[in-house]
Amino acid sequence: MSTTYPRIPYGEADIRRIRLKGWLYVDKTRFLRRLEDESYAFLIRPRRFGKSLWVSVLENYYDRSRADEWHAVFDGTDIGREPTDDRSRYVILRFNFSAFDDTLETLRERFEGYCGMVVRNALERNPDLFPDAAVRRILAPPAVDGRLGELFRYAGNNGIPLYVLIDEYDNFANTVLAHHGREAYESFTHGGGFYRNFFATLKAGAGESGGGLERLFITGVSPITMDDVTSGFNIGANVSISPQFNELLGFTEDEVRSLLDLYRDRGAFDQDVDTALGVMREWYDGYRFAKGARGDLYNTDMVLYYLKHSVPNQPMPDELIDVNVRIDYGKLRHLLVVNREAGARFNGNFDLLRHIAGEGGADADVNLSFPLEDLAERENFLSLLYYFGLLSMRGESQGRARLRIPNQTVRRLMYGYLRGGYRDVGVFSVSHYRFSNLVVDMAYRGAWRPALTFLAEAVAAQTGIRDYLDGERVVQAFLAAHFSLIGHFVIHSERELNKGYADLHLEPFLARYPDVRYGYVIEIKYLKRGGTADEPTVAARLDEARTQLRGYLADPALRAEPAVRHIGLALVFHGWELAACEAIGDGDQNTGEPPPSPVKH
Repeated sequence: MSTTYPRIPYGEADIRRIRLKGWLYVDKTRFLRRLEDESYAFLIRPRRFGKSLWVSVLENYYDRSRADEWHAVFDGTDIGREPTDDRSRYVILRFNFSAFDDTLETLRERFEGYCGMVVRNALERNPDLFPDAAVRRILAPPAVDGRLGELFRYAGNNGIPLYVLIDEYDNFANTVLAHHGREAYESFTHGGGFYRNFFATLKAGAGESGGGLERLFITGVSPITMDDVTSGFNIGANVSISPQFNELLGFTEDEVRSLLDLYRDRGAFDQDVDTALGVMREWYDGYRFAKGARGDLYNTDMVLYYLKHSVPNQPMPDELIDVNVRIDYGKLRHLLVVNREAGARFNGNFDLLRHIAGEGGADADVNLSFPLEDLAERENFLSLLYYFGLLSMRGESQGRARLRIPNQTVRRLMYGYLRGGYRDVGVFSVSHYRFSNLVVDMAYRGAWRPALTFLAEAVAAQTGIRDYLDGERVVQAFLAAHFSLIGHFVIHSERELNKGYADLHLEPFLARYPDVRYGYVIEIKYLKRGGTADEPTVAARLDEARTQLRGYLADPALRAEPAVRHIGLALVFHGWELAACEAIGDGDQNTGEPPPSPVKH
């Protein structure tokens, strides 16, 4: 058995470095041929999905100044065995807008300086094509749009093919929007803003006959900025929801299994492959980027993160969600839940986000582009969640895409948005430490009542939350958001059990916590706060929940682990009040009375 294995390139986005050093690389180069059919292409994918590495593949494959290393980088790959005629043919201008912070006072100056450096570097790497006089003329204008215009004209007049690559095109725009609001964002994306001028120059270079800009590839996480700076991506093809590019970024299950087998066979991975794959499937899989696509994809970063922490011969990571993913997605939260212009209050889409968290998704058409001003429209907001990777396609329903939460990582991030949103606007917060300890007691001791009592008392004491707990699915999402504070349970909403759908299933995460002894199936009944909530009505709804829970608990899947006991919890809410609760099956039985509360209403 070999004791050598390729290094895991977690966080690496330079194909040249990866290939020259012999590190792990999952070959996606076959998509180069397909992409050559589109001269000007725009691809949106969620964060941490390998976009920067793909841009590096394009750069190294097409850059004429890197021709000497072409074989070292691409030999042994799919494209290396059968290259296209355009390899090593272009002058490349690669822009990466991920490094800009949100300091408004110097943003334009830094943008101009960076872009000027990119143009100058391209000229210096190709001195045989750009004599000194041409360089002086191209660099003479003070702004980058003028320099690009001169470059495009010179290249067009002299038959020099240019390929512009733009990575993270919307990064600093999203950052400014999140931290400074719409007015600051529009100052450079609308009217005569410097970013709009930049893209207007690209559009002119691509649209003019003999304009010099032969190819363009742009990638980011959202179509909003592109719509705002170009009034729609109408200079080429938006390939984001094209089935033929579904697997361009991300890993298929076969690819993930092959990686696990590779490190196992090299003596560096001693976890059970099927168990590890099952965990990764639950937490990292489930992405699909086209209605016509057949297979799901795993998040690239998360798979490499898992491997990095497991090799050589280590247990699975203690924390299955990479902290970098949490940070990246945390930057998006204010775009989704908080209205900065109106101060600390929910924006118009928070209610939809709560319902999505409860229902597990929604059905909608995915719009290819839309401006920021139209984000409040329901389908645009759902499209944004899809592009961010918070929802994924699951076929069609009545001609529209079925959008669903893809995996446990995203579900927990979304629950975090809900908790953070409630906290940010001052309507509800609890001690995470105290409540987490109570949920741990649920997992190990079957003590479910203290956790429910704690939440019920907190809601009673913090009156701001009451107006937001309106409806069964909203209550369901609220409970799940707080039960997800610990990792001992895998949280499922609308879990199919014995031909029915349980509102919540707190499944013991035995692969990570093998000594957990209790799981929970929760059925919620909701009575409108203005409606009747007398004893017979509450008792009738409680009885409905009991009957459903007995059916769910009979599912053989809940008996697969003899050491685990599943408790059914029947909960009846009257508005925000927990009017009754009862345990069905193993555990703490009671008469259905509500948990005691010192607060009277």
